Formats: sequence, C-alpha cells, structure tokens
Amino acid sequence: MMMKTFVHQRRDVTEEELLEYNAFCQMLPGPASTQTVMLIALKRGGVLLAIITLGLWVLPAFLLMTAASFLLVYFSNAIPKHLFDFVRPMSVGFVFYAAFRMTRISVRNAATWAIMLGALLATLLIKSPWVFPGVLVAAGFASNISSKRIPVRETKPKKINWTSLWLFALLFVGAGVLSELARVHDWPHRRAYNLFENFYRFGAIVFGGGQALLPMLLYQFITRPQKLGQEPWLSSGELLTGYGLVQAAPGPVFSFCAFAGGMILHQQGPAWQLIGCLLATVAVFLPGTLLLLFLFPVYNNLKQHVIIFRALEGLHAAVVGIVWASGFVLMHSLYVGYDGSSLLLLRDLIVIAAAVCFLFFTRLPAPLLVIICLLAGLIASFI
Repeated sequence: MMMKTFVHQRRDVTEEELLEYNAFCQMLPGPASTQTVMLIALKRGGVLLAIITLGLWVLPAFLLMTAASFLLVYFSNAIPKHLFDFVRPMSVGFVFYAAFRMTRISVRNAATWAIMLGALLATLLIKSPWVFPGVLVAAGFASNISSKRIPVRETKPKKINWTSLWLFALLFVGAGVLSELARVHDWPHRRAYNLFENFYRFGAIVFGGGQALLPMLLYQFITRPQKLGQEPWLSSGELLTGYGLVQAAPGPVFSFCAFAGGMILHQQGPAWQLIGCLLATVAVFLPGTLLLLFLFPVYNNLKQHVIIFRALEGLHAAVVGIVWASGFVLMHSLYVGYDGSSLLLLRDLIVIAAAVCFLFFTRLPAPLLVIICLLAGLIASFI
C-alpha cells in the first residue's frame, strides 16, 4: 500500500528510498511500518510533519482498540461472532502482494536471490525478535563482498540533533524511578505510573514488530503478578481477545497497547480506563520515535561511505525475504484452532488469492476490500 500510494501515485519518495527507509526501520526497536511512514513525512516536511503523521497513522487503530476495551467491559456480547473471519486472510493477501512487488524491484541477481531466501528461512526458523537485526547485518556483510559498487555522489552531511536521544534516556530513567517510588510508597493511582513505565520499556526494547509484544505483556501483567502472589492485571482471555481484534484493525499492531492499557485501569472507572488507553499508546510509540529522529541523520551521514552503500543492496533483498516470511507466518496462524477443517482452510486460501488479484488487477481503493470482508463476516455471523 505504501508503494502504491507514496511512490506510484503521490511520488513522495522513490521505490529505492522506500525500501531503504523500511530496511533502516527494521534495525530499530518499535513498529517499523510506523517509523517508515514517519520518515516519508520527515523527508517532505520535517519533524513537525513527521509527528503529525504519526498521530494520524495511529489514530484509527487507537480509537478502535479503545472502543474495543470499553465494549469488552460494558457490552461483552456486542461483537458479531464471525465479523473478522474474512479480514485476517485478506491481510495475508496484502502481505503477499507487497512481497511480489518488492521482489521485482530489489531481487535482480543471484546474490540478492540468495540473500532474500536466506532472510526468509532465518525469519521462519529462528524464533527470536533478534533475528531481524541479525539478518540485516548479515545481508549487509554479504553484499559487501563485491567491490564493484561505489557511491556516485556525495550529499551534504545532515545536522545531528542530540535532543531526542537525551529525552529518550531521561524518560527511560525517569519513568523507572517514578514507577518504583509509586510502588514502594503506594501512591494513589500508582498503577498508572507503573503502566507508563512498562509500555515505555516495551517500546524501547521490542524488535520485530507488534508480534513480539504479546509474550512481554503476558509475562509482565499475568505471569509475574501470579508469581508474586498478586492478582493478574489482565486475564489471558482478555489479552488474547485484544490481540485477535488488532489483527483486523487498520494501522500498527502496537495499537494493541491501547486495548491492554484500558483493560488494566478499567476497574478504576471509565475516565481512568481512557487514561490507560492514552498512556499505553503514547508510552509504547514514544521511544521508537525519539530513536528514529536521532539515528536517521546519523545513518544518512554514514551511508555515503562505500561499505554502507554496498550494504544497501543486501538490506533491500533481506527486507523482501522478511516480508515473504511474514506472509507465511500469518497464513499459518490463520489455521491455529481450526481443528483441521479443510473447508475453512480452503475458504481462507480463496480469500488470500482474491485479495492478491484485487490489488494486482483492479484500481479500486484497498479500503473497499476491507469493507467487503467485514460485510461478509457480518453476514456469516447471522447465518
């Protein structure tokens, strides 16, 4: 969708720039898709436009996941049973469409094919969020074996603003201190301080996207309190319900934190539930944003060096492999809990294929496909 909108329709960036942005963001903690969109805005209008874009990008999913937390607390039977059944396989079709397009752009010779396939296999076989930066470093090293490619132009070094890095460190330490003081002295509404610190820490250390958040939330809010003889902050059912809903929501998977934050504070009333949604969302997106604003100028200054320049070809191919792997992982996740129903498997494969064909062969807007899938799920709920 980014390729179609920002490259071919609006021409905000080139195909090479978009792939480069995505490769760079894969090496940072936080949501790579969000950071990629921010870099496009940063190129067009500077830091202010990047911040505004971040807010607009997150807003739809934040509103939906906040509403979902209130629905689960106050209207638990309001969501039709099969509403999102067709949206999940549709989203896999979107991933495969992106992988097809990116392969045609970035995989052009035997070396890049080897890097792409290696990245795909590593992502599928190594069950660790550290596989993403590891694969990219290995790909950059592999593409440096050739001595033929050198930078063709020099660009003026960009000024590095240290403010965002200092703010990142100050918030990391300050949030931890306030959270511990609130716990030790049992401050009123101390859970809100703990909540901000937890989600800020998650946003600072999570590599590999929103999927890596789930085990952290499970340990922090369920397993750890139980080990300490306390009531869990969330039930496992609530956690998995929210995680399932965010798969069908537009925007980044990190928006799941809005749901989790609201559920954690809902016992203190609706106002604090809304505050929990806001605190968790701001906290989890903030560290990645601050690191992005500091590190991207550093990266721009370094990439004119021949080693960095040669590494970009490998990075682009590795990102393509990661996208392919994401599609296969998501497709496999569709079948968990289906009890081997061949009819359901066939239905989802048809939806995936239809979504890919829709994107390749029609000019209709992508949101129309989402609406069609939601309507199909709504109809299925009443059959």
